[in-house]
Amino acid sequence: MRDNGRVTSATRRPETPASPLTPPRLIATDLDGTLLRDDKSVSPRTVAALAAAEEAGIEVFFVTGRPARWMDVVSDHVHGHGLAICGNGAAVVDLHGGPGAHRFVKVRELARDNALDAVRRLREAAPGTMYAVEQTYGFHQEPAYPKLHMEIPDTLAPAEELLAPDARTADEPVLKILAHHPSLDPDAFLALARLAIADRANVTRSSPSALLEISGPEVSKASTLALCCAERGISHEEVVAFGDMPNDVEMLTWAGRSYAMGNAHPDALAAASGRTVANNDDGVAVVIERILQEHYA
Repeated sequence: MRDNGRVTSATRRPETPASPLTPPRLIATDLDGTLLRDDKSVSPRTVAALAAAEEAGIEVFFVTGRPARWMDVVSDHVHGHGLAICGNGAAVVDLHGGPGAHRFVKVRELARDNALDAVRRLREAAPGTMYAVEQTYGFHQEPAYPKLHMEIPDTLAPAEELLAPDARTADEPVLKILAHHPSLDPDAFLALARLAIADRANVTRSSPSALLEISGPEVSKASTLALCCAERGISHEEVVAFGDMPNDVEMLTWAGRSYAMGNAHPDALAAASGRTVANNDDGVAVVIERILQEHYA
């Protein structure tokens, strides 16, 4: 089940851009700030657009930083596909079982040695940083880590203890580390962490606050999406991607056609080949409807 294969082509713009005449075979969409409205709902228009895409033979992948247990927001809208890339590429999850019964299809874990090294380096570079640890089924945090996720942690302990080789949950894969700083600017914190952690892990962010998400080296939404597409014989030219935050940048860069939301972070806007309206205005549905009209009408 665990897979840490290298997909180096998923981090840069491919040399062959997609032609507007290329019929898409897969839609990859982020959730928060992208497919979901700010109230975390999926609008009737978006539900209809996703269903129409599936009916036309286009696969739909939800590609999110959320853990599998937070996928209830779209569990009623999986239609025929039922697969999601969670944890910024750390896991591929089958949603068909419904809330609480998700099955892990692929796991690309963060090795504990890398995780401990990342924590050590970031503690030195950004004193005051607090940590939480996401595993396949568990969530653990340091006592001082703020209540950001509206859930009760399974364990309260220092990150070094949570990530120790002999920790109680050592047999369960680590998907990512969450690092929160109480006062740093979010983009400055991201730049600082990437410099400090270097190639020991992949660092990104999707929150408006100074909250970083740390995954295994080369693990990203893009690299896992590329693996899933390769398994299906789908090229990057046949993928349409949607996103709004720095954790979407690699995916927006890799996909043959990509759209940043009207509410997107500047990095996402720069990475995408196109732009749509904001999430609250059903920006994903707007593009899907146009694609279906162009290719399947």
